[in-house]
Amino acid sequence: MAENVTSHNRDAWNTQAASGESRWSQPVEQATIDRARAGDWAVILTPNRLVPRDWFGDHLAGSRILALASGGGQQAPMLAAAGARVTSFDNSDTQLALDRAVADACGLTLTLEQGDMADLSRFEPESFELIFHPISNVFVPDVRVVWRECARVLSRGGRLLSGFMNPSFYLFDHAALDAGAQPVVRNALPYSDLTVRSAEDREAMRARGEALEFSHSLDDQIGGQIAARFSVAGFFEDRWDDSATPLNRFMPTSMATLAIKTG
Repeated sequence: MAENVTSHNRDAWNTQAASGESRWSQPVEQATIDRARAGDWAVILTPNRLVPRDWFGDHLAGSRILALASGGGQQAPMLAAAGARVTSFDNSDTQLALDRAVADACGLTLTLEQGDMADLSRFEPESFELIFHPISNVFVPDVRVVWRECARVLSRGGRLLSGFMNPSFYLFDHAALDAGAQPVVRNALPYSDLTVRSAEDREAMRARGEALEFSHSLDDQIGGQIAARFSVAGFFEDRWDDSATPLNRFMPTSMATLAIKTG
């Protein structure tokens, strides 16, 4: 089943990235890269709020960074322009191609790897000093596997910067919300497209370029990091915008954590 999810979501993100309509598939421009090279850079883990610079520690330049499920020509090239040695790891080859296009156009050194975020076995233990993981673990059924893999490939004292959806987002019928209805609880948590949607509906989603999604409890998101030998050292919430979801008027829809590997 997990392999089917990986395949479905690869196809979906390839479709989204090729369409040019996804905000996560809009490559940064040369001027943005030039500013990053000069020290003026900022990146996001969630839709809008900038990640605090101190979350990256004292020495970004030269540090080994894994941009995990972060393709799309945005965050990985920015961090490379800021001086880091970046490996961009993504399920979607089209998202990775956008990273490559920015790197080639701007003269950046960027390593690209395609694969499932829940399987980092190609990397040796302690291969990286920082993992940058924007909102994307919503696309895997088991987030605790992701945290364990992150812990394995991070050096001791390494940093895990992660964004993720507020699990309460998945309580509601979003088609009804988009049609103007008030929020009504429709789904039990944790949510899974594998159980809520029929096989026919999931195939239609694939054709439309819609990825399969999964909510994860805070116990799995934050408690899972702690269980994987991380200490949570930073936290913030973020809102989206009203055009993305009417829930934006009622609640922060996402959050981010800074975690330090302690074991």
